[in-house]
Amino acid sequence: MFQLAQAEFAAPNVRVMRLRGDTEGAGGPGRFVEVSVPGFFLRRPFSVCGCEGDELTIVVKLAGRGTEKLLSLEPGAELELLTGLGNGFDLSKCGEAPLLLGGGSGVPPMLYLARELSKLGARPAAALGFGSAGEVFFEREFREVCGELRVFTADGSYGERGLVTEALSEKYSSVFACGPLPMLRAIDEQSRVPAQFSLEARMGCGFGACMGCTIDTSRGPKRVCKDGPVFASGEVRW
Repeated sequence: MFQLAQAEFAAPNVRVMRLRGDTEGAGGPGRFVEVSVPGFFLRRPFSVCGCEGDELTIVVKLAGRGTEKLLSLEPGAELELLTGLGNGFDLSKCGEAPLLLGGGSGVPPMLYLARELSKLGARPAAALGFGSAGEVFFEREFREVCGELRVFTADGSYGERGLVTEALSEKYSSVFACGPLPMLRAIDEQSRVPAQFSLEARMGCGFGACMGCTIDTSRGPKRVCKDGPVFASGEVRW
């Protein structure tokens, strides 16, 4: 059982939630947790945005009645979590100049990755994609740990107009990405350097039993929750 220690809005309908509890084995960029929402049967999966000591951070974006309930919780509320789920990014393959690409709800795990790479002495570049200016969050946090940051909005109301794929360049040694499937597919098709993708998918159990998040890969059917959510370049059959 975890307790909501702190919660703050990073943007309208986007809330950073710091949960206190037993975090042993829960951390690692690219991994995720499943949260039991009071009053709802199915758990909701969330990427880990940070894990230090007895505190684990997730970011909740309004997407339906379940996330609406989470956004309404006050500090002190207790939540049941399944932790230590999935396989995360392989940081050993980042090279000297990694590029991190995050789109929408795929931004939080990229911040966790950027901070972990920074601890290893790397200075990653990052590009973040949002729909409009009002959806932008974590810009300051990325600038603290990244040597280069570009912010894109689809409507051009903030930063650069366009998509994060415009940041792709052969000057980078590797690419790490999380976001909507069309974005990840475009990165896989356009990147000329090794890439790793953290997929978002609807899940039932979260640990591979229900097979509900199975996708087609070059190695046959794989479960996003158990075999992923991180997959490598050319692995996913989009």
